[in-house]
Amino acid sequence: MAKIGLFDLEKHFAFYGAYHSNPVNIFIHMLFVWPILFTSLVILYFTPPLVDLSLPNSLIPNYGLLFTVIYSGFYVCLDVKAGSVAGLLCFICWFFGSSFAHQLGFSLAWKVVLASQIICWTGQFIGHGVFEKRAPALLDNLAQAFLMAPFFVLLEALQMAFGYEPYPGFHARVKAKIDANIKEWNEEKQKKKF
Repeated sequence: MAKIGLFDLEKHFAFYGAYHSNPVNIFIHMLFVWPILFTSLVILYFTPPLVDLSLPNSLIPNYGLLFTVIYSGFYVCLDVKAGSVAGLLCFICWFFGSSFAHQLGFSLAWKVVLASQIICWTGQFIGHGVFEKRAPALLDNLAQAFLMAPFFVLLEALQMAFGYEPYPGFHARVKAKIDANIKEWNEEKQKKKF
């Protein structure tokens, strides 16, 4: 069933999808979005604890955990089934990111994170510039693009692999919104040429 406001999955998915309609660009994002999240959690491992809580295996209740909880909770609110999968993936990234950061130590971890982020972001900008021919969504709505990117690529993968829809008619409704957005963007682009 469709939700409204902050939890309007159709609106979020259509916004993000309008910037990711080229299959090659979508594939590039599928390769690079989750590694960006993972490496962000690696570097956030080195933030101070937010509460004094002892967790096993060098896990720290810091900003990495806070962002993991926020992302996971938001995804579950958008769609319980796919959101639960996304939330689980977020916690897996936090757990292994924390373990990885603990093993590397800050002096090596930040270099690995920097290299990974450069590679992943470069790939995505190439996807937009060469294949999509449209600027990334983050230039129009930074927070929405960062928050929705992992969930968007997961929903794309679930739809491609299993035909998953959060509810019947979801993809048809979103596709109509994406097509309308792209048409409007193309018309605006044509007006600017003249």
